[in-house]
Amino acid sequence: MELILDTNFIVALEREARRQVPGPAHAFLQAHAADHYTLTCTVVGELACGQSASARRDWEKLCQPFPVIEWSRDIAWSYGELFRHLQTKGQLIGTNDLWIAATALAHDLPLVTNNTTEFSRVPGQIIHPFKT
Repeated sequence: MELILDTNFIVALEREARRQVPGPAHAFLQAHAADHYTLTCTVVGELACGQSASARRDWEKLCQPFPVIEWSRDIAWSYGELFRHLQTKGQLIGTNDLWIAATALAHDLPLVTNNTTEFSRVPGQIIHPFKT
């Protein structure tokens, strides 16, 4: 199975590696060893904003293990549909989370995240939760 990793998962994975103490993120990867993981352009952008990846080489190292789903018109259309749907219900989520969810929907892929509050508003079964 192919899964999209949310920013909070990569941050948790990085913290565990830095502390040299395996935790929930590493456990998730071990439990899903046969799966394939990818990032979205938005996740990669969010990672570039972090302090631990403020140097380009550190950011590259953080993102390097994972392929990135490139932006497409299908994702843009999915974003618009999702925006209208959530706006009508008065349940909009953050802009970056909207782009991440739109990518998951456009590619019909689950999203590994612990941000279930925001992403549970998205129609369909895109959430693949993990605990931190």
